[in-house]
Amino acid sequence: MIPRLRITDKFPHPNSCDENGILAFGADLSPTRLMSAYRSGIFPWYSENDPIIWWSPDPRFVMELEDFKVSKSLKKSQKKFTCKIDYNFHQVIKSCANVKRKGTDKTWILNEIIEAYETLHALGHAHSVESYYDGELVGGLYGVVVGGVFCGESMFSTMSDASKVAYSFLIEHLKEKGFDFIDAQVYTEHLSSLGAKEISRDEFLKKLENSLKDVKEF
Repeated sequence: MIPRLRITDKFPHPNSCDENGILAFGADLSPTRLMSAYRSGIFPWYSENDPIIWWSPDPRFVMELEDFKVSKSLKKSQKKFTCKIDYNFHQVIKSCANVKRKGTDKTWILNEIIEAYETLHALGHAHSVESYYDGELVGGLYGVVVGGVFCGESMFSTMSDASKVAYSFLIEHLKEKGFDFIDAQVYTEHLSSLGAKEISRDEFLKKLENSLKDVKEF
């Protein structure tokens, strides 16, 4: 039985997830709740008309910064774009919400999600990385920082390689700031091709715990 969380309830331990990686449902999207989730290796992911569903999948998908692969074509594309950080968080998350996904015309980035993460952005916890071409926003991503970990949430691109360039810019920025790794949450072919890999939930939680000991400034 997946537990239902009240506003005052704490998260169960991630190892109590079901076989799909679902930990619990309910509660809210307050900054306190969201940051508690990320510090515990948990994130929200649900569809319209569903309750808030909290996940901690096993295996977990991560990107070690040194494993990021830069192809020759990506090196060429990097010259086409200008990248910025936190210049237009609102448009990035809105654009991510509008990405068309295979097999559905719906998005999990609902208005309440947008509002919640914009609040985290205002508090300095959530950040965006953007790619511009001739001054126009054409790609980007956003995520949440906890300790030395960047927890990636979503990315978008309206121009070939725009999101990859933003991601490569993020990687270099995290290296400069001394970050440890990126939490990419669940497997995608796209990020796997760039060097991300799956590890066990237990290994992920240990890495996260170690990274929380050394808070980094994004």
